[in-house]
Amino acid sequence: MSGQPQLFTSPEPAMQQRPASGDERTRRTAPVWLQRLSLFVLVLFCVYLGVLVMVLPWWVRIWDRNEFILARPWLASVLHNGAVRGVISGLGMMDIWIGVSEAVHYRDYRG
Repeated sequence: MSGQPQLFTSPEPAMQQRPASGDERTRRTAPVWLQRLSLFVLVLFCVYLGVLVMVLPWWVRIWDRNEFILARPWLASVLHNGAVRGVISGLGMMDIWIGVSEAVHYRDYRG
């Protein structure tokens, strides 16, 4: 090959031998502060998105006067139906439930 560096020193990289030890539980976990931070971000995201999806279909200025929806009459007839709005709001409530459930059932994994 012209001018390309060699990626591997040999055609078949040698397999690394694991030290033979009786303890196979040497799995590393993330620090506790990182686990809690990721939980906080997940819960915040789920609750924020859930409230937005739950409220958005009933917000007249956004939902009923949306140019994207009004440009497509078949989509407007479906999305302006009350049952469809209720289903979308239900998805938002489910998203809030997922966030709260994750917060309630949280456990620290300490290595």
